[in-house]
Amino acid sequence: MWGQLAVAFAVLIGVTHEDREGDSAWIARKIAELRVLADDQGRMNRSLLDTGEAALIVSQFTLFTGTRSGRRPRLTGAALPTVAEPLVTAVIVSLRTLGIPVAAGKFGADMTINFVADGPVTTLLDSVERPGRDGLGAAPLGAGKDARGTATA
Repeated sequence: MWGQLAVAFAVLIGVTHEDREGDSAWIARKIAELRVLADDQGRMNRSLLDTGEAALIVSQFTLFTGTRSGRRPRLTGAALPTVAEPLVTAVIVSLRTLGIPVAAGKFGADMTINFVADGPVTTLLDSVERPGRDGLGAAPLGAGKDARGTATA
């Protein structure tokens, strides 16, 4: 066991071919400002910034597995580790810069993580929804290869 930490958020981060550097800061700010923690009246009205509670950040490339056909998941949606690791690290650095205590798993390692979902919220944050991100401009980081380094169309 590496340790125990009381955290408000357990964050599984997947990086795909379309993700860019600017997405990391946006995702970190969303995580920090998301008002889903209970206030004194029990309403979801507080964020990590309000409470000072911690986040556990774990890279999880399997969030982008394809299961449309067959029974074997395809990993073609995940970015290469050389692309994904710096973006996950940038989220961690951005959260810490915002004053959020962060614990993080080791990128690419097999880990056993136990957590209790204590509350009504599980949410998906997708950088594709970032305002001003129109899909134009620089090519996505790692475009053209999947998580195994295989060329993609």
